[in-house]
Amino acid sequence: MKNRFLSLLLIGAVILPLSACQDEAPPEKTEKTEKTERKITLDLRNPKVEISTQFEEMTRAYERENPHVNIRVHTVGGAMDDLADLKAEIATGTGPDIFTNSGYENAKLWRNYLEDLSGEPWINQAYKESLSPVTLDGKIYGMPVNLEGYGFIYNKDLFKQAGITDQPATLSELTAAAEKLQNAGITPFATGYYEDWKLGDHLMNVAFAQQKDTDAFIRNLNNGTEKISTNQTFKDLLALLDLTIKYGNDNPLSTDYTMEVNLFTSEKAAIIQQGNWIQPMIDQASPDMNIGFMPIPINDRPLKEALVVSVPNYWAVNKQSIPEKKKEAKKFLNWMVLSEQGKRFMTEEFKFIPAFKNIKTDDIGPLAEETLRNYKDGNTVPSNWFHFPVEIREEFGAATQLYVGKQLNRNQLLNEYQKSWERFSKE
Repeated sequence: MKNRFLSLLLIGAVILPLSACQDEAPPEKTEKTEKTERKITLDLRNPKVEISTQFEEMTRAYERENPHVNIRVHTVGGAMDDLADLKAEIATGTGPDIFTNSGYENAKLWRNYLEDLSGEPWINQAYKESLSPVTLDGKIYGMPVNLEGYGFIYNKDLFKQAGITDQPATLSELTAAAEKLQNAGITPFATGYYEDWKLGDHLMNVAFAQQKDTDAFIRNLNNGTEKISTNQTFKDLLALLDLTIKYGNDNPLSTDYTMEVNLFTSEKAAIIQQGNWIQPMIDQASPDMNIGFMPIPINDRPLKEALVVSVPNYWAVNKQSIPEKKKEAKKFLNWMVLSEQGKRFMTEEFKFIPAFKNIKTDDIGPLAEETLRNYKDGNTVPSNWFHFPVEIREEFGAATQLYVGKQLNRNQLLNEYQKSWERFSKE
């Protein structure tokens, strides 16, 4: 009996602590707790500095609709070598969950970091031709950011003030217009040549676009039967560059993107080599500005007077991100294209030319409207830098800056272009 009583006491001693532990166990998880635990942070790299504020506002709108998601936006500037830090981040596994890729050669180069987006709903709304640069082996690895067109944007009122009645269509006519503007006390060109992408991408592309057959010309450069150094169109391009330097603002090599646009919007300069993407900056600084768009003439015999129009970049999802982040990143991309909020930001706030059939374009600004009209009419030339050897554009830009700074003469610059092509095309 005694032994039995001791046994019961021992059992009770064990049960009491266990009961106490059970009584002190944490309460069941509430829905709020679960949502807090499931909160996901997406890192997004935005290359569009001109809409940095509007883009942040869009992500806040998405977060309000999706409170479990936090989007950290890192906006990068206009410098063309801004991919250097992205490469380093990706290599160490700390890269963003959403970033951009220009397609073609860069899509091939970055393929191991690009998530397959072939099954996403937005694909059915994209203009079919816009997906070609990011389609590899039948799979789609990027969502078009937008369509963009570039050329010379000019101030119609300043042209009128200088007595210029017709839009210049040739280099001779542009020279005459520049002289009239200068005689009227107006700086003709805003020249922000601190930005090497203006020189290595956009300006160089005009010479490629004015070849009789651009694709054949690039193939011939690769096989050595053509040379940039002896091509007349590239010599013509440098004549245009000389014109902008002669009739441009002081210190072009220290004039960056923002300074250049400020020169134009403050009406201190009449012409700027830029694209429809600066519309939000113009609207903010000078909303009633009377502006027009024209192709960039490099000689008196243009093969095609047209704006350059293309998809400049594609949103990509980092293949290295964890599955939960990739899922949320894809949802965000679809929201941008398919939701009413996303579509409104694209057109009304960003002034984008959408690459999607489902997005109406009622309020995108005069530059975008003119670009889209030319695109629909087929009166455009493409951006060809996507077909250049990867990273050659940085060298094109840097060499051209040396020319602007009078450290290279014209023949030396043309030879530098050619040497760069030969070296990069063999890699």
